[in-house]
Amino acid sequence: MNIFDSRADRVSLPTSSATNAALIESGVRPRMNLLERILSVVGDFCPGERLGTLILTINLFTPLCGFYFLKTVRWMDEIQAGLYVIGSDSREQPKFLRVVSWNINRGLQLNSVIDFLADSSADLILLQETDINARRTQCGNIPCEIAQALQMNYVFGREFEELAQGEVSSPAYHGQAILSPLPLSRPRILKFRCQSAFWSPRWFIPPLQLFQRRVGARMTMICEIRIQGRTVVVYNAHLESRGSDELRCNQLFEMLTEIRRTSPEMAVLVAGDLNLDIARGPVASIIAETRLDSPLTHLGGRPTTRSRHRKGTAIDWILTGKGLIASNPQIHDAIGASDHYPISVQIQLA
Repeated sequence: MNIFDSRADRVSLPTSSATNAALIESGVRPRMNLLERILSVVGDFCPGERLGTLILTINLFTPLCGFYFLKTVRWMDEIQAGLYVIGSDSREQPKFLRVVSWNINRGLQLNSVIDFLADSSADLILLQETDINARRTQCGNIPCEIAQALQMNYVFGREFEELAQGEVSSPAYHGQAILSPLPLSRPRILKFRCQSAFWSPRWFIPPLQLFQRRVGARMTMICEIRIQGRTVVVYNAHLESRGSDELRCNQLFEMLTEIRRTSPEMAVLVAGDLNLDIARGPVASIIAETRLDSPLTHLGGRPTTRSRHRKGTAIDWILTGKGLIASNPQIHDAIGASDHYPISVQIQLA
């Protein structure tokens, strides 16, 4: 079953006065392009702080074959969910959870991705860079196909519309997905207010796949699961790959600010592609102040990415908050189905 959720409480734009006050007090200043500012203003007046279904037609004035054209950008329900677990949801909850996080590079090598995930026996999977309806991945619904193959539930949050990967009548999207055989509840999105303008359409950049023009925002996909009667809030993050570490630190701070609001009765799990080495420098201090533990730091800074031209870096992480104990951290660097390696840990309640 595949569901586009239209309930207002399932999409959350960070436009509340509390969030703004926290950011301003911390000295963080949002950097948004004109389109993002428009969407932010409109979001403030939409019921439930969500855009719902909004169509903006933007004249990009892009010279193409001697004439200008109009580009239509669609903003629709931003969360997709599917239920593919076979059997009853009343199954006994495990005492340990095997967690896998992986930037799958759009799902370009989908069969290999599914093979690894099936062999991993994961109970909770967090994926970054997953495509829906993009030409580069044969117009498939990558998170849905993975969930069907693994017989899991999934939620997907839209990060960007990929302008050169779809059609006006059939747009392509890109974002994060969370999968589990356990029920996934209260899915929502935290869009970072600090954004890079690198990906935005420009009048002088032709709308070709090579240039990856896109509309949207880096964000964190959030949902909740239950383990042994306790709620765990799961954050699937993808920080900006372009720009400076200062930008990524600002995005990280926004997420940590949201985490601090989590009820003390709830445990917290954070994972994803942070495009940042959080094991050293001021970022490590910020993480420590939030009382998040990073079991992967015990692996000595081993790279989580691979490259033919330069040394890989450690930018993919799994963090656990109070109430969770992590063990057996692994970087699966023998897996070549993406430009990132899968990472995994085992967690249990403290």
